[in-house]
Amino acid sequence: MQEEMLQRDASVSTRIMALLSYFGVLSLVPLIMNRDDAYVRFHARQGVILWMWEVIAIYTLLVPGLGNLFFRFSSFACLALSVVGVISVLLGRAWKFPVVGDWASKL
Repeated sequence: MQEEMLQRDASVSTRIMALLSYFGVLSLVPLIMNRDDAYVRFHARQGVILWMWEVIAIYTLLVPGLGNLFFRFSSFACLALSVVGVISVLLGRAWKFPVVGDWASKL
């Protein structure tokens, strides 16, 4: 029900802010600037979780062996979810990612 409410038509500035959510550290900009807009806040929270996952993945490179494997998996997963997030914004939807969406709702 909440996702249906967020799927309404958004203005161009709202969509641009939501798009920024899926470009790494830039996800903090919409989270800070548009806290009142539920649509932007939804995408920004997911983007912040993806960015945090990417940062953790970089630090796992310090772990010999499994660190490199985790980094490669995480890089692919974060890139794929970011692309899906951008497509979701362009379509004016609010699709909750598996696992990441649950963590984002607690943010």
